[in-house]
Amino acid sequence: MIHTETTPNPESLKFCTENIISAKGTEEFQKNDVDKIRNPFIKELLSFKGVELVLLSKNFLSVKKTKNIDWNDLKPLVISHLNHYFETNKDPILKEEKEENSVENQDETILKIKEVLDTKVRPAVARDGGDIKFKSFDKGIVRVELQGSCSGCPSSVMTLKQGVENLLKHYVKEVNSVEAN
Repeated sequence: MIHTETTPNPESLKFCTENIISAKGTEEFQKNDVDKIRNPFIKELLSFKGVELVLLSKNFLSVKKTKNIDWNDLKPLVISHLNHYFETNKDPILKEEKEENSVENQDETILKIKEVLDTKVRPAVARDGGDIKFKSFDKGIVRVELQGSCSGCPSSVMTLKQGVENLLKHYVKEVNSVEAN
């Protein structure tokens, strides 16, 4: 059973299911990178008219569309595509891969930042159909990437500054500001 949820971004919709969509965390795919994508489900979804970006997470996927297509036209196509996948496949759309990013080589401050992002920020952002990825930390500035529904959302700058920045400054004294890439 698939149900949809609105997000703060009117051009983005969250499609929720009890099935595991991604066993390897949250990942974003954009239409302009479609030639580099090997996953047939994602490639086909990005080929739908008006689909600009797809974000896959554990139990949901978010679709960001262009302004020139209506959700009434696109929503049934996405639901049908998801249903068809899970009728014919038992595996998640994105399967787990071995992580090469060793925790041992990471600075203690970066580990604290990632922990706050993973435990306090990411769940809230996921409720809105998006994700936040740590990119770097240098001279007190944390750089993150907003994905899915958060990408290009009018309220994302306010969320970043008032929410994410305040949380990180509270829990990690080395943080001075947060910027989006």
